[in-house]
Formats: sequence, structure tokens, C-alpha cells
Amino acid sequence: MLNHVVKAIPNLFTIGNLICGVLSITLNMSGYLEVACLFIFLSALFDLLDGRIARKLKVNSEFGVELDSLADIVSFGVAPALLFHSIAAPSILTSLAFILFPTMGALRLARFSVKPTIGYFKGLPIPAAGLPLAGMGFFLYSNAWITLILALLMVSPIRVKKL
Repeated sequence: MLNHVVKAIPNLFTIGNLICGVLSITLNMSGYLEVACLFIFLSALFDLLDGRIARKLKVNSEFGVELDSLADIVSFGVAPALLFHSIAAPSILTSLAFILFPTMGALRLARFSVKPTIGYFKGLPIPAAGLPLAGMGFFLYSNAWITLILALLMVSPIRVKKL
């Protein structure tokens, strides 16, 4: 019984990440843009802790890895893209950035899921792409070019050292 509880602890942090992402989307839709940004940052805290706790407790699982990817696409792909879209002036470039950002994030997560790397990430991790958008959003600033560059960096061949 205690073993099942211990195994669930990291997944609870992952669910916290997901809930914060969903709350960010909800707050954004209600016009509370700065608070929506803060929930993306809170998602990052949960995301940072879930993996560390799983390794510390030695309860890593495939389920946890997949759940983490699903939470990340919401919290660091969809939520920041919607935030960007809410602030940006309408244009074809804005629409392209809005579509490509979560799409490239999903592709990056799928690539990592199929072929994990040790010691480094191939492409910019989705939290590292989503957090700058949340930071810009907090100051009600948007830039389609920055959003597009971050999207492309997620699927680029660059290596980023794991924290």
C-alpha cells in the first residue's frame, strides 16, 4: 500500500503541472493575462520537481514520462501560444506562429518519447520555449518572430544540456 502511494507522488506533481496549464488557459480566456502567465511559471515549478522526486524516490515509470509530456504540451505549448495569440496583433505571421508553436512542441516531445537522450536534449525543451512567451506575456508583449524562432529551436538539432 505504501509503495503505491510513494509511486504516485511524482505523478501528483505532474498533475499539478497540467492543472496549472489548464488554469492558465482558463484565466487567459477570462482576460486575466498576467495571472495566466504566473500559472505557466507555477507549471514549471511542478515540472521541475516531478522528475527530481521520481528519481529521488526511485519510482521512474513509462506512465510518468508519458503523463509529463502530455502535461508539458498543455502548460508550455498550448497555454503560452494562446497567451501570445491573445496579445498579438492579428496577422498571417501571428497565425503562423500561433499554429507552429504548440505543433513544434508536440513534435519535439514525441521525438524525445521515441528516442530519449541522456545528459542532453535534442532541440530546445518545451518549457524553455514556453517560459519566455509567458515572461513576455506578463508584460503584455508579443513578438511573432521570437515565437517562430522558439518553435523552430524546439525541433532543431541543437543539443541543450539537461539541468
